[in-house]
Amino acid sequence: MKRVLDSERRAAIAERLRFYRDLGVYDFYRRAVPSDALDAGLSGGTAGAFDSGATAESEPMEISTVLDKPAALLTIRQDLGDCKRCKLHQLGRKQIVFGVGNPGAELMFVGEGPGADEDEQGEPFVGRAGQLLNNMISAMGLRREDVYIGNVVKCRPPQNRTPERDECETCSPFLMRQIAVVRPRIIVALGAVAARTLLGMNDSMAKLRGRIYDFSPVLPKDAPERDAEFSTKLAVTYHPAYLLRDPRQKKEAWQDLQMVMRYLGLATPGRSGGQG
Repeated sequence: MKRVLDSERRAAIAERLRFYRDLGVYDFYRRAVPSDALDAGLSGGTAGAFDSGATAESEPMEISTVLDKPAALLTIRQDLGDCKRCKLHQLGRKQIVFGVGNPGAELMFVGEGPGADEDEQGEPFVGRAGQLLNNMISAMGLRREDVYIGNVVKCRPPQNRTPERDECETCSPFLMRQIAVVRPRIIVALGAVAARTLLGMNDSMAKLRGRIYDFSPVLPKDAPERDAEFSTKLAVTYHPAYLLRDPRQKKEAWQDLQMVMRYLGLATPGRSGGQG
């Protein structure tokens, strides 16, 4: 049975939706819940699940709840806050760039840190490198909204320099928590900084590429995500920004992505078959 929400509740839901979209969460799913659960959820400030596209003006609205993954990502973003844990907050960042995409993605891309365009828009990989990443995702037969995209550090390093070790060590626990929530089947580390941070290895890209690693996120001791153990796979390829500087490496990057596609059961050139 449908229930029409009053204007106050619709406004609260619309505000919650806007907050989720600021986190890069766009997909919502509905399931019926008892009316007393809805009342408790709204009055207690817990996240409810709402239809994608709902607004304060939409009427009527059916009772629905947000899946746990968006709520868990929201908790991580709230824990991050207006982060001042490392020196990057003093070096010209405009805003924190958290992550974007499907909270239940099978494939997750991890870069090193936001650049100028990302710092301006608050979303990872939206500049020239982001356009190339979009093309890479499309070449795999996927859409940007099918995957989840994040970075090792959430603040732009000045002049887009490489994030320093202490900055990566300070910020990477939040990335590890994101990975533990999304629980992708496989992660693609884009570039040496992401690969070395995630794998804890200091090898060259030539040695890091070309294989699929076992990977488990190293979580802070007090992270709620530690309650459920999780392991996945990880592959390494070149960062799109590097490919823009040296397009000759695109062939090797494509080979890396084809390896990931085979693992996911996606069709590759010269091979029939669909998504697994």
